[in-house]
Amino acid sequence: MDRLEEIILESPRIPLSRRTLIDEEQLIEQLDLVRLSLPDAFHEAENILRHKEEIFLQAEQYAQEIIETAERRAAQILNETGIVRQAEMEAQQIRQRIQQECDAVRDQTINEIERMRRQAQLELEEMHHMALAECEEIQAGADEYAERVLHDMEMQLAEMLRVIRNGRQQLVAEQSMARANNASMMRPRK
Repeated sequence: MDRLEEIILESPRIPLSRRTLIDEEQLIEQLDLVRLSLPDAFHEAENILRHKEEIFLQAEQYAQEIIETAERRAAQILNETGIVRQAEMEAQQIRQRIQQECDAVRDQTINEIERMRRQAQLELEEMHHMALAECEEIQAGADEYAERVLHDMEMQLAEMLRVIRNGRQQLVAEQSMARANNASMMRPRK
């Protein structure tokens, strides 16, 4: 985007107008670069989505291992007394808390990915509109320039045509005078 702005700001201005002449090839190259970089952002978002399931599974597996280890240790220490029931309740609470944390992380990741996707879509649409507006402005400037050049050529051709007609009229007049002079010289004198 910065490079597109540089191209616009560094391009020469058309005198007596707010128009700028922009190198179409440079502009198209920059737009191609933008198009190429956007799919990378989408691929990154897809990779995050794919890996989020692995992260959640690892977190759940890790939590499950902690819970199982805690349950085994509690069972060994308490040896099936009333404290075992209390440990089971605490383990259940830990499970619930860990599940809630995993759900919160998953929801947060999904929301962030969706936000990034919407942002990328908005930026793409904005760049598309800017490029279309720039193209229309360039086309209008080119049309205006072409009209001016053609008008100047028309005026020059009209002036040349006037000069040619005057020259022909003068030639015709000179030829008529020469014929009249020749005719008067050929007549016998009295």
